[in-house]
Amino acid sequence: MAHELETLANGQTAFASANLSAWHRLGQITEGCMTAEEAMKQAWLGGWNVRKIALSGMEVTENGITRIDSPDKWMTVRTNPQTQATEYLGVVGDDYTCVQNEEVAEVLNLLADESGAHFETAGSMRGGKSVFVTMKLPEAMKVAGVDDIDLYLAATTSHDGTASLRVDATPVRIVCANTQRMAYKRSKGFYTFRHTSNVKTKISEAREAIGLVWKHFTAFEAEAEKMINATLTMGEFEKIVAQAWPLADDASDATKNNAKQRMSTLRYLIRDADTQKAIRGTRWAGYQAITEFVDHFAPAKSDEARATRALTSAGTDIKGRAFELLTV
Repeated sequence: MAHELETLANGQTAFASANLSAWHRLGQITEGCMTAEEAMKQAWLGGWNVRKIALSGMEVTENGITRIDSPDKWMTVRTNPQTQATEYLGVVGDDYTCVQNEEVAEVLNLLADESGAHFETAGSMRGGKSVFVTMKLPEAMKVAGVDDIDLYLAATTSHDGTASLRVDATPVRIVCANTQRMAYKRSKGFYTFRHTSNVKTKISEAREAIGLVWKHFTAFEAEAEKMINATLTMGEFEKIVAQAWPLADDASDATKNNAKQRMSTLRYLIRDADTQKAIRGTRWAGYQAITEFVDHFAPAKSDEARATRALTSAGTDIKGRAFELLTV
């Protein structure tokens, strides 16, 4: 996987989680809720001082070495939080404004506005090129009175010019901590801040946009309740799995074997796993089994790769496809 949680020179993972080691025992686990300051400290996100410096190149010819300066491009760098060395992050345009990790957390603080929300996770990926911070909202959702869904705001940004600062709404199912972020493809529950403007001046606008989140969650809950009230046979589930992971006629033996192993795990998740106990036999259970498989059981090269897949949008296509196939 190209994007992985950052491992620092001291061997620690640049990731922190409140209370539970939700992502395969990686990073630092706190015993209580985290403040913005604690999230920055525990995840090694504080004091990076992300900044732009002049960008130039060197051309070597038979006539010697010529330095060529770039008038409209800059290099972004940071101060490594553990070694204090200056490190390259990316190349950006002249109008790019650096956003510090502390400001990313502050955006969530301002959006939550004393609602009782607290910071749940924070971390660095791709060697510091991108970061994320999540805040758990105080009010949860209970689908059809039996399945608990926690609600979060997740802020993500890049320091290499590849992505804006973005705030997403994400529901997370409590029983297996599997994220359903962006699986509901019709979601409008997000807001994007460009790096070319002062993010704090956009807070009121963002609050209005994030207000759409609650409409999104209401729609998501309505769809989920239809699914939880509709039965799903094992035969129907296997057909949906085959559509979510189509297998070519000329697939290799290894690919066919992987498909068999995947189906076996999915059968266990929907039929026997305790995580589906309250919703077993429903289309909602089918969707949750697939989501749980993607986040926790699908093969991964490392714990870091698996955690990154769960924390980011990797796997979204499968989850979105499953949601569409199982929606009533």
